[in-house]
Amino acid sequence: MNTPTTDTLRYAGFWPRLGALLLDLLIMLPLGALAFWGTQRYRLFDLYYLVPGTFLGLFYSVYLVQRFGGTPGKLIIGIRIRKVSGDPVGYREALLRYFPEFILGMLMSIALLIPVFHMSDTEYHTLSFMERAKRMVELAPSWYKPLQIIQNVWVWGELIVLLTNRKRRALHDFIAGTVVVQTSSKTLQATAAAPVV
Repeated sequence: MNTPTTDTLRYAGFWPRLGALLLDLLIMLPLGALAFWGTQRYRLFDLYYLVPGTFLGLFYSVYLVQRFGGTPGKLIIGIRIRKVSGDPVGYREALLRYFPEFILGMLMSIALLIPVFHMSDTEYHTLSFMERAKRMVELAPSWYKPLQIIQNVWVWGELIVLLTNRKRRALHDFIAGTVVVQTSSKTLQATAAAPVV
């Protein structure tokens, strides 16, 4: 497999990356709908879903990235994740890219699981969706609101950094030593067929 040099890499900008993100959300929509359905009917659904959901996230954002160079949304759009050198990413880079999102997501999940244990089934099911969300925030631990602020700062920081550097690297790209590049369909087919070692 030919590895592109840094001179031949075409960096993917904001719009292709946004398109890939939206496609990934669309692909995961049935699972999201199932999770929403479960949380409406079972008070402890999020607790039972935590471990399978964690493994699914690792599969989608780490294994697929390491194996194919991107999530399904990225592959459909025709962009790939590479090391800054142009080499394919390994598990180290894939894990480092996903790590901030994983940690923030896990902490947010735990913060919103705690209120569920302070509610009875009756209270949980008599509240509407919006009332329940408000009640859960009220019962969340004191570190939930600062965590929300950190998450917002992270998301906006990702966007600002992505838009203000030549290689269009987001914060997680700097952490992992990666770039997102545009690839031709010929290159996509060649690299998808070749095993990543």
